[in-house]
Amino acid sequence: MSKAYRDAGVDIEAGDALVERIKPAVKATHRPEVMGGIGGFAGLFALDTSRYQNPVLVSGTDGVGTKLLVAQRLGRHDTIGQDLVAMCVNDIATTGAEPLFFLDYFATGKLNVDEAAQVVEGIARACKEAGCALLGGETAEMPAMYSPGHYDLAGFCVGIAEREELITGQDIRPGMALVGVPSAGLHSNGFSLVRKLLVDSETFSLDEDVGGFGRTLGEELLAPTRIYVQALRDLRTLTTVHGASHITGGGLPGNIVRMLPEGCGAQLARGSWPVPPIFGLLSEVGELSEDDMVRTFNCGLGLVCAIDADAAPTVVDAGLGYLVGEVGQGEGLVWT
Repeated sequence: MSKAYRDAGVDIEAGDALVERIKPAVKATHRPEVMGGIGGFAGLFALDTSRYQNPVLVSGTDGVGTKLLVAQRLGRHDTIGQDLVAMCVNDIATTGAEPLFFLDYFATGKLNVDEAAQVVEGIARACKEAGCALLGGETAEMPAMYSPGHYDLAGFCVGIAEREELITGQDIRPGMALVGVPSAGLHSNGFSLVRKLLVDSETFSLDEDVGGFGRTLGEELLAPTRIYVQALRDLRTLTTVHGASHITGGGLPGNIVRMLPEGCGAQLARGSWPVPPIFGLLSEVGELSEDDMVRTFNCGLGLVCAIDADAAPTVVDAGLGYLVGEVGQGEGLVWT
């Protein structure tokens, strides 16, 4: 390789070593539609058009945010890849789409092959869970952009759905039930506040169980975002899902209303679902109001769906979620 380029801080050989390291994990995600292998300039995916009558491609992109700083501080890089995949595939799954393939972008100041491989291997495991192929990616080494030990991630996902089977929210009406599907914890939102209250504070140790979590605070904070692809499939086998909201940045008020048509609002019932202890700890330590909490965090619900009211008992009895409210008239979200 170019000695001058390496002296400038970019190690091409490390990049090549990373590609070789992650090849088995990437290959394990490949669906039959994938053409070729890793290492080319573009990923190829042969769409089987015989399976679809009127297909619509659905795409999404996202990152992980400052949760990355917690992973980097703890030196644990094996779970953050699931956060990246989940943030993308959950968004497109709310439309009823099947995730087809995923691409990642990994940027760092100095490439650590072992750390990067752990991240990508986590991405690959999450892609397998979501049923999509890890079709390609990009690794960028930019020593002037990132300080030592830091990296950033971005992800991109493409899915497909029959036009007639899309979940659009257009037929949501007042009186429909709102079913909440539990989160795995904080997921990947609100971490600027989380770090201020729990990570940067000298009051708490990341290596201890400080909130009755049954695991260390660090493990609780790094609990990866739940992937809801199968949960939505299971819901749709029991009933029609008229709308679905992935609860991310903006919390419950900021996301539930995104699936509602004009003239419809959301009525959520306090105490209708269990709230994990991490949210109580944040509320107590930060002296946060209810409004602050629900607008910043998912508060225990990672997915909220609008379904027919008469189907709600079946969904709840099947253990797929909690009846957390109903669709009402008006706009926005109110509490009951």
